[in-house]
Amino acid sequence: MRTLEDIRANTGKTEIFRGQIQHIMIAALLTAGTYSLLRGSGGSFLGFGVMKWAYVTIAVALIHQIIVAVVFRLQLHLGLLTRIFGKHALKVWGAIFLPFLLGRPLLLLGVGVADMGSLECNRVLQLVGGVLLLLPAGWAVHSVLRYFGIGRALGGDHFFDRFLNMPLVKKGAFRYSSNAMYSFVFFGLWGMALLCGSWNALVLALFQHAYIWVHMYCTEGPDMEVIYGRGQANL
Repeated sequence: MRTLEDIRANTGKTEIFRGQIQHIMIAALLTAGTYSLLRGSGGSFLGFGVMKWAYVTIAVALIHQIIVAVVFRLQLHLGLLTRIFGKHALKVWGAIFLPFLLGRPLLLLGVGVADMGSLECNRVLQLVGGVLLLLPAGWAVHSVLRYFGIGRALGGDHFFDRFLNMPLVKKGAFRYSSNAMYSFVFFGLWGMALLCGSWNALVLALFQHAYIWVHMYCTEGPDMEVIYGRGQANL
């Protein structure tokens, strides 16, 4: 049985910083590119204009994934949260992580409602496309909840040995992609943008989907190589 203690003992502390220069640089480029594609309009929702909603959506995504990168690396290599919070560490992490996760689609929906109708193409196609994209997203969320589990999705294998030694999940959406959370769940953002017929929401869906893959390649992928070896884990 492999343990996180053994992994830490055999892994250099420089791994904490692996991929993070690339993370920062790509995040900066994605943010600049996203800003350049946004279109100001006179729409508003709950008293906030389209661009305010858009700026907050981008900021929350950036803050969320930077926090995840910092926590994952410090926990995996130094056991920081488990040293501080012991057996409650994953619950504490969930209390930090989940509000950000839930806030991201809600903020994008705010953009979509404020910017509704700005996407200049056939409305029927938008609605059909939106529904079709929400279906795989919902299926993937169901697969995560039923087969993968919230604790594991929170990065439990960075925290406790019981997650580290679980078998790979090959059911539901994970049967078709070991990266089901990143591959399929984020289609839901695209679907929401199309249902709203919003150009700006569509741009932000692209930003968020691209940025989650930056997290995978710069942070979580390297972590999985340390924990499981190359190509041996659900991501």
